[in-house]
Amino acid sequence: MTKQLFVGNVPVGGGAPVSIQSMCNTKTHDVDATVEQILRLEDAGCEIIRVAIPDEAAALAVDRIKEKIHIPLIADIHFNFRYALMCAERGIDAIRINPGNIGAVENVKAVADACRQRNIPIRIGVNGGSLEKELRAKYGGVTAEALVESAMGHVALLNRFDFDDICISVKCSDVPLTMAAYRLLSDQTDYPLHLGVTEAGTPSMGMVKSAMGIGGLLCMGIGDTIRVTLTADPVEEIYAAQKILKAAGLRKEGVNLIACPTCGRTRIDLIPIAEEVERRLANCDKNITVAVMGCVVNGPGEAAAADIGIAGGKGEGLLFRKGEVLYKVPQERLVDALMEEIQKL
Repeated sequence: MTKQLFVGNVPVGGGAPVSIQSMCNTKTHDVDATVEQILRLEDAGCEIIRVAIPDEAAALAVDRIKEKIHIPLIADIHFNFRYALMCAERGIDAIRINPGNIGAVENVKAVADACRQRNIPIRIGVNGGSLEKELRAKYGGVTAEALVESAMGHVALLNRFDFDDICISVKCSDVPLTMAAYRLLSDQTDYPLHLGVTEAGTPSMGMVKSAMGIGGLLCMGIGDTIRVTLTADPVEEIYAAQKILKAAGLRKEGVNLIACPTCGRTRIDLIPIAEEVERRLANCDKNITVAVMGCVVNGPGEAAAADIGIAGGKGEGLLFRKGEVLYKVPQERLVDALMEEIQKL
């Protein structure tokens, strides 16, 4: 089991539930736009949010943003250690840095001291695209061993300044490489691990990469907090993360929707029906399994474990519960009837 730290009031590691993170794509100095986006992310289920701090104006906005949101705020710092100090002074909940790119050792010490005095954890964020040249040369490129050596070198640097409230990530866009690096890192340390496949891409491909990389590691028992990176509205990252956690068996809250892939027996236009059911159940917090099946021949039997479900027929469909048929419904009322039954559960 990993060590536990707290990002604001959210526990990370030590057996705590795997938390969901995202990152704003607004200009951080635009407080209104940033807060509006964070509030939408909160509604979607985001538990920790990160903002870029590329300049002084962004750092100065931290306390004003924190006043208006309800989840912990992380500052993403590159190159200028003074921005980290400014964020620490303004009540930031955690800082993400790569200690190797904020200059002299004295700069690292200043950040470590400021965070230790305020109980602010630091995430060491190692990225394949910014791996140190000497490690690239040593290992012949970006390898799992190089990523882990970089991370543990940065850990040693923070430890040198009596700082131990650390989370680590070793991300790259190559899924097998990312997984290998996290497995190696997990064997070498008990610090909590932040999982992600960086630059995963658009939702269609990014979801696949993230499900494989993040989901695969979670199923191995590796990972304490996750961020799915998608070239999309950050809210989509939250929905994707929730789906990954459910598929990995780590979240039971909310609806588990199952649907058949359709075949030649399908007598109903199932795809739009399944999409409508998914949309209408997006905010349902009942811990139930809902089935959308394409035919009455196998539907109730194949989805016998579902709490409630529908199966399509010619011009009509069946409502069933735990494999037992309740009644028939005209096709045009099938989804409405399903939602009515779900409300009764």
